[in-house]
Amino acid sequence: MDENKNPINNTISGVLIVDKPIGMTSHQVVQEIRKGTRIKRAGHTGTLDPRASGVLVVLVGPAVRLSQYISAEDKRYQANIKLGEKTDTYDGEGKITGTSDVEVTFEQLSGGLKQFVGEIKQVPPPYSAVKVKGKHAYDLARKGEEVQLEPRLINVYSLDLLEWASPEAVVDVHCSSGTYVRSLAYDLGELLGCGAYLTGLRRTKSGRFTLRDATSLRKLQEAFETNSWYQYLIPAAEALSDWNSITLSNEEVEAVKHGLRIPREEGFDKMVRAITEQGELVGLMEYDPENKEYQPRKVFFT
Repeated sequence: MDENKNPINNTISGVLIVDKPIGMTSHQVVQEIRKGTRIKRAGHTGTLDPRASGVLVVLVGPAVRLSQYISAEDKRYQANIKLGEKTDTYDGEGKITGTSDVEVTFEQLSGGLKQFVGEIKQVPPPYSAVKVKGKHAYDLARKGEEVQLEPRLINVYSLDLLEWASPEAVVDVHCSSGTYVRSLAYDLGELLGCGAYLTGLRRTKSGRFTLRDATSLRKLQEAFETNSWYQYLIPAAEALSDWNSITLSNEEVEAVKHGLRIPREEGFDKMVRAITEQGELVGLMEYDPENKEYQPRKVFFT
């Protein structure tokens, strides 16, 4: 086997930012990447519904261990919302459960959106992956069972009305991880008294990655064929580029690989990235001010 044409290298580590197409599940995109890279360790950091498109962050190789940190970062969406109707799924996939005349002005709609900005409690949609007594809510809902989900605390940083041509609105949503934009659409409709549901959703940002960083799945698939996909791989160290970092000497790198602490007179309060002099991510470390040492919390290669 020609290794250059058939790279099977589990030491490859990094991030692929995919512009997920409508019609595919996030898991299907990951499967395409596993097949194309021939690397089994790959996973996304935040599900996008099949009807949604946009930024899907896929971690490859040892970088999958960054998932818990990247998936918790903020998201940004462009949401298309239709007023005057509501559905059981809170989006266009479901059955219409109510209709109403829409007599809403731009000012009323903008004012309504402001009611959902800040730290709020949100009830997830009944058709969601949230588990109830060990089962997905959507499985119970499809069987006709009544689903009662507990509200969750989320943060909505901004809701900006971009377009309003009754009954259709386009809204820019900047929110914390775990926010259901479908629920925002539904709740907005309830507040305005006319009902509403999500007709389209595009994720424009996930953490520090935007659509400008994203590559279409078709382009990636072509690059897999020519074994040139590495050009789209972002180094794992850049995935948390807004974190502080410390640079390790070669001796310190070896020490961290074995779980040893690294002495430093001064340190950062929060967890930091530990990188080599070449910029490669070694691990995540936490400072112990009492002993003036950095303690490895997660090491990415041994």
